[in-house]
Parts: sequence; structure tokens; C-alpha cells
Amino acid sequence: MTAQFSARSGRTAEGSWTEHYPELGTGPVSFADSTSPEFFELEREAVFKRAWLNIGRVEELPQHGCYATKEIEAARASILLLHTDGGIRAFHNVCPRCATKLAWHDFPDRETAGQSEAITCKRCRRTQGFDDADARDLIGVHCEDWNGFIFVNLDDEPRQGLREFLGPMITGLDGYPFAKLTERYDWVAHNNSNWKIFADAFQEYYHVPALHSQQVPAQVRVPGAGFTCGHFQLDGPHRLVSTAGRRRWLLPPEYMYPIERATRSGLVGPWETPDIGELPAGVNPGGIEPWGISNFQIFPNTEILIYGGWYLLYRYWPTSHNTHRFEAHTYFHPARTVRERIEHEVASVVLKEFALQDAGMLGGTQAALEYGVVEDFPLNDQEILVRHLHKVVVDWVDDYRRDPVGAGAVR
Repeated sequence: MTAQFSARSGRTAEGSWTEHYPELGTGPVSFADSTSPEFFELEREAVFKRAWLNIGRVEELPQHGCYATKEIEAARASILLLHTDGGIRAFHNVCPRCATKLAWHDFPDRETAGQSEAITCKRCRRTQGFDDADARDLIGVHCEDWNGFIFVNLDDEPRQGLREFLGPMITGLDGYPFAKLTERYDWVAHNNSNWKIFADAFQEYYHVPALHSQQVPAQVRVPGAGFTCGHFQLDGPHRLVSTAGRRRWLLPPEYMYPIERATRSGLVGPWETPDIGELPAGVNPGGIEPWGISNFQIFPNTEILIYGGWYLLYRYWPTSHNTHRFEAHTYFHPARTVRERIEHEVASVVLKEFALQDAGMLGGTQAALEYGVVEDFPLNDQEILVRHLHKVVVDWVDDYRRDPVGAGAVR
């Protein structure tokens, strides 16, 4: 097995993955960062008010006069995105005159979106237009765009621009045709676990034979079959895991929903997709053949999972120390026929079922962690990304403890 140190160093070495990232250590790991209310309060300040956070895509605000709100409970913030003369800009969703939430419909704690000539405050009747001059009184939030993904940073002065924060491993996706994949299906799950516990579920794949036994080939479910990933990579606070695979697994009928066979679509997406052009080398940096999935995990809470001809986007939004909101979005090339539209819907539903199998375990995991019976957990070589995520979060919190004003440097 070949382990790559990072996209920045370019060095490689033979052996296990973990031993070539010595800064991570190899000892048992504490999950106290996922059970402590006190740690969560620090995490709010150290991570979610200082890191760049993805809150949408440009297609959600396609033209002048479009607006959308995003609730970021972990940062105690409501963000208002406006498509003004100068493009998409971000502001605190607060009326500058009376301090009431500015944009909301029936329920102030729910997100909203639309298009209008102006937004009127429900309390003081102040009107907010969509020209840049109209927005000068609003409280701005740092906002940048990378390949159509809208990021905000709630720090007064971000320590890095967005592109520098993302680093070369993530920006290795430059050139991927995200803008061509605009047919989207969404769903949200409210989970009774810390956000990192769910993120951990997508950082190792050895659980697949046990947890998803109905959706994997029989040879994979054999004990000791060695269901492993082919490539792990770290770059600053970000992580990547790639797996081998094919457009579809040749499963016996009993391991496939009948609708998957009928529509030729399911767990790994449509079996055939339109040609979206040559993909950048950064999609599969490990050179895995046959390549199946690359999961780019952007710190702190965004994942982009690249498949053949389509992609998934996950976000984990903490709502307390032991609850979070999980958002999932599937993106496809716009359907050209009714059949393609059905293929996309089937893939989205089957993927939702697969993800909820993971989510269904989280309450039990969180409850057991909070019993405090076991304090430290051994992690195997296939859990290097789990080890990395928890270390990075703790490092950011420790930096904040030492220097609340200057914390937030990328490690």
C-alpha cells in the first residue's frame, strides 16, 4: 500500500497510512470532543466562527433580486445572501435599524429563499433593495466563491482567503464541470449525535459489509474479506478518501431493489451518464483503477463525493453538543429524457436509504460515548481520517484557548 503525505509535500512512502503522518500519533483517541457541552461552546468560537463555511451554490441565486437565508446554529448566526449588482454577497440577516431578523416568512427560525424587488422588515417596515448602494447599511459577512460553491467566514478578519484555506488538494478539483451538473435533489435529517460522529461514518468504509449487507456483493460480506479503501490523503485541515469500484456492482437480484434493475440506476448513481468532459487529475489523485468514488472532506463540515458523471454534497451543521442537522444534495446533468429524470430520482432515493442506515446507528453511538465507560478508542489504519478530524478540531480549540483573538491558523 502506498501512503501519500499530502498534496503539498508530494512525498510518498511504503507501508501503512497512519505511520506516514507521525503528527497524528498511533495511540487510542478520546472522543470527549463529541460529548462535552463545554467543548462544544469552545468549538463554536474556535471553528465555526473562524473557518470558511460552504452555505450554498451560485445556481441557488441565479440573477439579480434573488435572496436566500442560511441558519448557522453553531455560530449563532443567520446569514442573508443577496444577488446584488456586484454579484452574490453575504450579510447578517438582521435589520440595521431595529435589530429584528430581516428576511423570513412564516417562521423566523426557518430558512427561506426567493426573488423580489426588495425585502421589507416586518417590524419597522424598512425596505432593503438589491443594488449595492442599498446594501451599504447591512452588516457584511466575508463571502467568496470557489467553482460555484458559496463560502462565508464569520471572523472579523479571516486569517486566509478562501483559496488559500482550501489548499491544493481541494483546488485540484478546479476544472471539474460542477456548473454542468445542476439538477439537484435534497433531503435533511436531524440526528441525535455530535456532528463529528456522523462525519466519521464516511471517513472509513470497513463498516460497509456489516451495516449495508443488503447492498454489497456476497464476496465483500465474507468475514475478513478486507473491504478497504485504496487511497487516503491529508492536506492542512482537509481530508480525502478514494475507493475502487465500477459504475454498478454486478449484484445477484436478491441484493438489488427491483427498481434499480428496471431503471439501471441506484446506489452508485445512473449506470450511464452523459459525457461531461475530461476530469481533472485531482479527482483521483491516487490513480486508483478501476476508480469508483473520491470523497473530498472540506474542514470543518462539508463533503463533496465525486462519482462518475455526478456528485453528492454533504454538510453537517451542529445544533448542540450531541445533535446536528445533516444536509444531503445530489447533483446530476439536467435530464434530457423522462427516463433520465427517473434514473436521477431513483439514485437519490436509494442513496438516501443508504445514508440513513448510517444515521440510524448514531444515536446508539452517541449514547454509549456519553456513558463514559470507555474513554479512549483504538483506531486502525483505515481510520486515519477519523484520527485526523478529531485532532484538527482539538488543535483549533486549543489555539483558541491560548489566543482567542489570533486563533484560526490552518494546520
